[in-house]
Amino acid sequence: MILIISHLADEHANEVVEHLVRARTDVLLFDTARFPREIKLSVDHQTGTQPSLRAMVNGLPHDLSTVRTVWWRRPCPFNLNSSLTDANDRNFAYNESQAAISGLWSCLDAHWINNPERDEIASRKLYQLKVAASIGLTIPKTLVTNDPLQATEFIDSQGDKGTIYKAFSGTEQSWRETRLLKSEERAHLAAVQYAPVIFQEYIRADIDLRITMIGDDVFPAEIHTGQTEYKVDFRMNILDALVRAHTLPDAIVQKLRTLMKTLGLVYGAIDMRLKPDGEYVFLEINPSGQWLFIEERTGQPITQALVHRLQKHE
Repeated sequence: MILIISHLADEHANEVVEHLVRARTDVLLFDTARFPREIKLSVDHQTGTQPSLRAMVNGLPHDLSTVRTVWWRRPCPFNLNSSLTDANDRNFAYNESQAAISGLWSCLDAHWINNPERDEIASRKLYQLKVAASIGLTIPKTLVTNDPLQATEFIDSQGDKGTIYKAFSGTEQSWRETRLLKSEERAHLAAVQYAPVIFQEYIRADIDLRITMIGDDVFPAEIHTGQTEYKVDFRMNILDALVRAHTLPDAIVQKLRTLMKTLGLVYGAIDMRLKPDGEYVFLEINPSGQWLFIEERTGQPITQALVHRLQKHE
């Protein structure tokens, strides 16, 4: 069996499930948001035997000991029973659920895309930049701080309209794009004392790159952000931008493969910028980044490559 850990509204997960079903591959979408309220889990240990791993999903039993590949796509927070109203009780129940489900993952004799522990570490933006720089990739000058004085000094060093700022994370309910710092926003720098902010050198370029990595497969695409109204973050005007396949220099491909190996990732969506002088600048990597918007515009067979990778160890 192939196990996909994501939520029911994830169009990427659903696309992969459809491909696997058409290929007559046994696949289960496990939505952690439905545990422990709806999904029933049992792990039975007996002396001298492997543990029995069972889950009841949508009223149907599943033997998780048959799982050979797991796609750690987009796990969601657990959904506790509404009858638990006391804060201490809810905290206890959540922690117990976390301990049980983490133990289940550890018991699976499976190939992971990506291993949850490596995925979590690789998601840390500061660590990504350290690794990228250590293997020879160019990165933007970066400051992460909750010190308004340090923020001011960094912004001054980058000159007028030379600094972007962004958050570490975002959700569908609270999504924050990358922004170019405006002169009038400097008056609000004291607010960084409430939470650290990522400040970076603004890489002036007309082309963004989204590079999807699946094992040794590399799918580079160029996004002509310079032709859109918002040149700082391609996500803001992706429907208006020209998107097409891109050919990376071999030296960059090798460095990106080294990055993936160092981070311990099988899948990753890498964002870079291509400067007018031909220099490639690494911005970040998302271990669960989107690819359908690239596949639809370029025709690159990214979904099929991921399906083949999942089937490789079934």
